[in-house]
Amino acid sequence: MGTHNHNHSHNYSEYFKFSGKPKIWSLIAILIGFLSVGYGFLTDHAERTFANLLLMSYYVTCVAAAGLFFLALQYVAQAGWSAGLLRIPQAFAKVLPVAALLLIIICAGGLFTHNLYHHWNAEGLSDPNSPHFDSIIANKAVFLNVPFFLTRLVVFLGLYSIFSFLLTKFSANEDLEGGLSSYKKSIKWSAIFLIIFGFTTPIWAFDTIMSLEAHWFSTMFGWYNFAAMWVSGLCAITLTIILLKKSGHLSWINENHLHDLGKFIFAFSIFWTYVWFAQFLLIYYANMPEETVYFYKRWEPEYLPWFWLNIFMNFLSPLLILMTRDAKRRSKTLMYVCILLLAGHWLDYYMMIMPGTVEGHRGFGIIEIGIAIGFVGLFTFLMLYQLSKKALAPIHHPFLEESLHHQI
Repeated sequence: MGTHNHNHSHNYSEYFKFSGKPKIWSLIAILIGFLSVGYGFLTDHAERTFANLLLMSYYVTCVAAAGLFFLALQYVAQAGWSAGLLRIPQAFAKVLPVAALLLIIICAGGLFTHNLYHHWNAEGLSDPNSPHFDSIIANKAVFLNVPFFLTRLVVFLGLYSIFSFLLTKFSANEDLEGGLSSYKKSIKWSAIFLIIFGFTTPIWAFDTIMSLEAHWFSTMFGWYNFAAMWVSGLCAITLTIILLKKSGHLSWINENHLHDLGKFIFAFSIFWTYVWFAQFLLIYYANMPEETVYFYKRWEPEYLPWFWLNIFMNFLSPLLILMTRDAKRRSKTLMYVCILLLAGHWLDYYMMIMPGTVEGHRGFGIIEIGIAIGFVGLFTFLMLYQLSKKALAPIHHPFLEESLHHQI
C-alpha cells in the first residue's frame, strides 16, 4: 500500500503567494462587476440590478458560511482525514464578515429603495384604512417589518462572523504554541456554533429569500437552502484544492482526500434533490392555491426551461458522473462537476429570487453575467488573500499525521 513513503518530501511550511494571474484576473472580474452594477442603475434597471446583487451576495455569503460549517464539523467529529486541507475552509470562513456586510448593505438598500421585499414592505399593506391593505401581510407584520428584519440579519451574520474569527484564531494559536489547548477550544466553540447555525440558518433563508414572496411559505424552505449552501460550499472547497494542487501546492493531499470530498458532493446533491422534490411534491399534491402560486410562477414559459435545467444540473449530472469510485478520485472529473454544480446552484438561487422580484421585467444579459463575475472575482480575491497569510499546512494539528496516511 506504500503510497506515502515520501512524507519527508512534503514542505509543510510552504506559503501560497497571491500574485500574478490569480490576482490580476480577480481584480479584472471585480471591475467587470462594478461596471455591470453601474450599467444596471444607469439604464433604469434598478429592480433587476438589486435582485442580482441580492442573489450573488447571498450566494457568496452562503459559500463562506459553508466553509465555516465545514470547519466546525471537522472539529466536532474530531476528523483526521481532513486535517491537511483545513486551511482552505479557514480562508472561506475569513471571507464571511465581508460577504455578510455586503449582504446586509444590499438588503437594507433594497428595503429603503423598495426595489426588494416590496411584497411586504410597500406602503399601506398593514393599514386597514388603506386601499392597499393586505390582511395576510398585516398578520405577518410583527415578524416582517424593516427594523426587526435588519436586526435579525445583523445578529445572525454577526454571530457567524464572530465564530469565523474564533476558529481561525485558535488555529493560528495552535501553529504558534502546539499542544492540545487550542484544539480543545476549537471543538467546544464549534459545537456551540453548530447549534446556533442549525437553528438560525432556516430563519436566515426565510427572511432573505422566502420573504421576497411573502404570501407564500414552506417549512422545508430553510433546509432546501441549507442543502444548496452546503453543496455549493463543498464544491468551492474541492475546486480550490484541485486548482492549488494543479499549481504545485498541497502535495500531501491525494486522491483519497478527493474521493471523500467527492462522496460528500455526491451525497448532498442527492440530499438537495430529496428536499427540493419533497417540497415540490407536497405542494403539487395538496393543490392549495396559496401554496401552488409559487410553482405556478416558475412554470410560466419564460421560467420553465430553467426549472428543468436546474434539476438536470444539480441532480442528474452529479448522480450520473460521480457514481463510480474512479470518478470521485479523478481531479479533472471532479473539477468539472464542481464548476457545473456551482453554476447549477447559481441557477437554483436565480429561480428562487427572480420570479418574486423582477416579475415582468426579467431579462438576461450584462447585468446577470457581469454581477456574477464581479462577485466571483471578489470572493476569489479575498479568499486567496487570506489563504496567503498562513502556511498551507496546520503543522501542529493533532491529526495531521493521520491525514497524511488517509487511505480508502
